[in-house]
Amino acid sequence: MSTVTTAPGPGTSEAAEPAPRGFVRLFRAATSSVLATVISQVVLLGILWLGGAPTLASLVAFAGGAVPNYVLTRRWVWGQRGKPRVGGEVVPYLLVIALGGFAAVGLTTLTSHLLAPLDLPHPLWVVLLDVAYVASYALVFVVKFALLDRVVFGRAEARTPATTSRS
Repeated sequence: MSTVTTAPGPGTSEAAEPAPRGFVRLFRAATSSVLATVISQVVLLGILWLGGAPTLASLVAFAGGAVPNYVLTRRWVWGQRGKPRVGGEVVPYLLVIALGGFAAVGLTTLTSHLLAPLDLPHPLWVVLLDVAYVASYALVFVVKFALLDRVVFGRAEARTPATTSRS
């Protein structure tokens, strides 16, 4: 009888493995989100600085960060390769990130309405709208991470065969 040895992987009996992996995944997701936020910030601030409407600016900024975030998140955070499944991955991803998008657009637009009567200098108005935009992403990051991990990308891990063999 021969013995087959495999490296411990997700779902194995080694207790220390899941925690570091989860933190690494969380760190990578946060890093990916920060990069997407930086891209969004450049777009948002540029449109606002040029006099664009807050709703339009936040919509375009959201889209500008969402596309590179999908590519980076799919590959680097969850290790997905190959052609994405539209119904099983792309559509659920879009629904999950729409949560962040609605929060960003809504909070930015609401902040604009609240600031309108104050007649603030334009640079200060832009900064305050930017703070509202970033705050919305911070508020929903944990929820989005959990949904992406459990609903969108984590389902592929559940379908992979076990990495250990029975003795």
